[in-house]
Amino acid sequence: MRRFVALLLALLALTALSACGATPAEESDSTQTAVDADSDAVRTVVDCYGREVEIPEEVKTVVCTGSGALRMVCYLQCADKLVGVEDTDKNYETSTLRDYAHVYYETLQALPSIGKGGGTANTAYVEELIALQPDVILSGYSQEALEDLARTTGIPCVSVRALSINFIDESFYTAMEVAADVLGAQARCEEVLTWIDGCKADLSARTADIPEADKPLCYAGAVTYSGTHGFTGTYSNFGPFLAIGARNAADEVEEEGYYDADPEKILSWDPDVIFLDPGSLDLVQEEYASNPGFFDALTAVQTGQIYACVSYNNYSTNVGYAIADAYYAGTVLSPEQFADVDIAAKTDEILEFLLGRGYYGDMTADGLAFGPLEIGHEA
Repeated sequence: MRRFVALLLALLALTALSACGATPAEESDSTQTAVDADSDAVRTVVDCYGREVEIPEEVKTVVCTGSGALRMVCYLQCADKLVGVEDTDKNYETSTLRDYAHVYYETLQALPSIGKGGGTANTAYVEELIALQPDVILSGYSQEALEDLARTTGIPCVSVRALSINFIDESFYTAMEVAADVLGAQARCEEVLTWIDGCKADLSARTADIPEADKPLCYAGAVTYSGTHGFTGTYSNFGPFLAIGARNAADEVEEEGYYDADPEKILSWDPDVIFLDPGSLDLVQEEYASNPGFFDALTAVQTGQIYACVSYNNYSTNVGYAIADAYYAGTVLSPEQFADVDIAAKTDEILEFLLGRGYYGDMTADGLAFGPLEIGHEA
């Protein structure tokens, strides 16, 4: 009887297995085929040059080359997707010149090098990139350099190059949106851009009712643009000044962005307030020693109206620094309207939002603090 029952159970089991239409091995093969199909899925993105680039449906690994790309990845909280980093971003443990490289120093140090970096030319290490095989290369290269990199590596290269260092400019928004599309970080991107819009609205509203004639004339000198510059290095359409509707003397010249101002023109402007990059103050002190008469003829020098404006241009835009510059300039130019702003706390708040950590104390130790400056005397 037991043998009959066992035989009956075996027959029932075989019947059930046949009814499934596939052996366990066949089921496993079918599942693997579906996984393979998913891993081969692709989509198309349009980059900052208008190029259509085919990339994996889900991007799991990236590297960044050229100006500004890695900063955007960090703002989007996607540094965990990085599998390599340029040499130029590896030396910011104590330096605060680059916001993202300071905060993510340990992460970046642990990653293999994928290029020299430092500009918009192709300085990538092709063999290393081919060995790493990231899903996508996000790049701030020029279009010619970007396309050359795509050809030599066979890896999808997507431009996230913002064509302006002005945080108010729409090209930054576009670049962030392209990066977010690639990384699948649209929600964080929307959060960041909405937050920047909120900062811009707050800055603008504080000064909206001040008559133009009541605004002091200001000048930003010794600015950073592809390196440090002396006193005559300035910007028209200077982002922090635009944000608060300040009267920028440098806007009177038909130049766009950075230019070297004529010293005689600066004397004729005779700005009420001067802002200088504290990181370039040594250059200005040397210039004063060579030509004290020029500086002493300026009203702002005579009255001590000289203040720090931290450089926000280092391998593209340190957006947090630019916004903090605007708030600090507001406290100097319109103290009543900005009376509630503690610039140290505000700077930490800004950096905390963008990068997850405020570090104004580190900036101060690095010589990049806000406050009054002196020229012609030992700083």
